[in-house]
Amino acid sequence: MCGLAGFAGDGGADALRPMLDLLSHRGPDGEGIYADPDLPVRLGHTRLAIIDIAGGRQPMWNEDGTVGLIFNGEIYNHADLRRELTACGHVFATDHSDTEVLVHGYEEWESRLPALLNGMFAFVILDRRRRRLFLARDRFGEKPLFYARQGGLFLFASELPALARHPGFIPRLQPRAVQKFLAHGFLPAPHTLWEDAYKLPGGSHLTYDIVTGETKIVRYWRFTIEPDEALGTRPEGSLAEELRALLFQATRRRLMSDVPLGVFLSGGIDSSAVLAGVKSGREPQAVNTFTIGFNEPSFDESEHAAAVARAFGTAHAMQRVELQAARDLIPGLLSRVGEPIGDASILPTWLLARFTRQHVTVALSGDGGDELFAGYDPFKALSPARLYQMLVPRGLHRGLQRLVDLVPGSARNMSLDFKLRRALLGLSYRPCLWNPVWLSPVDPRFMQELCAEPLRAEELYEEAIDSWQAAGNRDLLDRSLEFYANYYLPDDILFKVDRAAMLNSLESRAVFLDNDLVEFCRRLPGHFKYRNGERKYLLKRALRGVVPDAALDRRKKGFGIPLASWLRTIPASPPMEPLPGMRLERVAQAWRDHRSGAADHRLFLWSWLSLQWGLARQTAADPVAA
Repeated sequence: MCGLAGFAGDGGADALRPMLDLLSHRGPDGEGIYADPDLPVRLGHTRLAIIDIAGGRQPMWNEDGTVGLIFNGEIYNHADLRRELTACGHVFATDHSDTEVLVHGYEEWESRLPALLNGMFAFVILDRRRRRLFLARDRFGEKPLFYARQGGLFLFASELPALARHPGFIPRLQPRAVQKFLAHGFLPAPHTLWEDAYKLPGGSHLTYDIVTGETKIVRYWRFTIEPDEALGTRPEGSLAEELRALLFQATRRRLMSDVPLGVFLSGGIDSSAVLAGVKSGREPQAVNTFTIGFNEPSFDESEHAAAVARAFGTAHAMQRVELQAARDLIPGLLSRVGEPIGDASILPTWLLARFTRQHVTVALSGDGGDELFAGYDPFKALSPARLYQMLVPRGLHRGLQRLVDLVPGSARNMSLDFKLRRALLGLSYRPCLWNPVWLSPVDPRFMQELCAEPLRAEELYEEAIDSWQAAGNRDLLDRSLEFYANYYLPDDILFKVDRAAMLNSLESRAVFLDNDLVEFCRRLPGHFKYRNGERKYLLKRALRGVVPDAALDRRKKGFGIPLASWLRTIPASPPMEPLPGMRLERVAQAWRDHRSGAADHRLFLWSWLSLQWGLARQTAADPVAA
């Protein structure tokens, strides 16, 4: 893993230095800086050495110095591409650097290169002959890449705050972006908090002409479900066997490393599946697994993880965390994430990454399994939701919500009253809005009270609506899977894991996002993912007899913290710095209602803290020390 930063336009070393300083956690093992003698371009790179430790320094160049690259990520099919490029006449200077494969791959294939890669990546190429910059991001956006344009300045960086450290960039908060964040709990690409700054969407590449300033963005890949009905005619056992082989192949690809490697282990289906794949590629005693435990039973999964580790005979390490002590870490963590995040599991994810980094430099994760195989609770809610809308007159919806509001609230992880409130909230809207509203910290009605000039629901959720409509006449399950895979996965889950890991200088690799495995899932008919109330149907069958039955059959818990109860006492004085278009009196009322127990605003209040504490650090004079 690494950090990237640079620009085209005005600015020298004094402009690049602050950008790189903000990314030092992403690359503590080295640094590279390049200033072009003929073009107004500077490239910066901070390195976390994983592959070809001696030969992978960046920026890396081709033989004649006309193509240079800075790169964040791992290319799992780099050995195959190296052989192909060697056959085409390219000469490599390194022994096994995946970075150099990208340099020669761009020479050979130019803009076709990203589509040929199986990996996680964000890279920037300086093409000196064509006087252009070429930026690309992996299919799902596992690795981050931001860019900005103001006047004649073009900036890029691995994290958003680094853009704002260039003296030529003026960060101006977008009220529309604040509302979108509160509506989703994340900012869907390409949106960011700042005007003139953007996330390059996953599966996209961008070309910037240094001379003319022209910018061109191309979406080279997007997750689209195209069921192959021929798969449905095959015996289930055969399909399960193929899925298992693809999963294990994906895991073995992610074992490449010149530094110590381990596995995040929760004891659930996805992390257990990854561990089974690791076992297929190396001796179990050589496998390190890591988990954290909490003293509150409804949030603790450590015993389940330990049981799976014992079944596989791994070298298992567990750290028990006192939740009340962990809560004191929240202000500092939210101020360092780089963007607001409405997902409170960033805290336990960060704690796990911190503990894991004490032992290894790379960790494999099961991220993506829920999005590919319908693992979340909303997938179980789709059929009842359709019946509810058919049978319950719209005029009764608000009354039923008020009845559920009378149910005593619980601070337990994913309690029944919390699920009921979220479900009925979403069902007040059209099906295209169910999934985003179920996730939303602030539903459209609350947004009307919160904002001086609120966006309409169609504007708040335009990306989700466009995705729903683009799916045509496909069923609720496939449409929902596409929403979660194209928005929630990249802009919440992968963002969260990347920042939690990289704040600890740890590389995380998502096994389920392997190209071949995703292609199989994309073509798999929906009834193999969700059947008769059972989520991850075929995945469970593929793992039966390989993973302990207890891990396959237990209820999904999620990686949570007692957020509702914490926010009744912390912070003692909630931050209330004005934000454009926000009615502070309504925010203050939400805090009072939550703390008195009159309402449950946990998702909104966490998101508010994330905005307040994050923005305070981004606008600080010395954000590195803040």
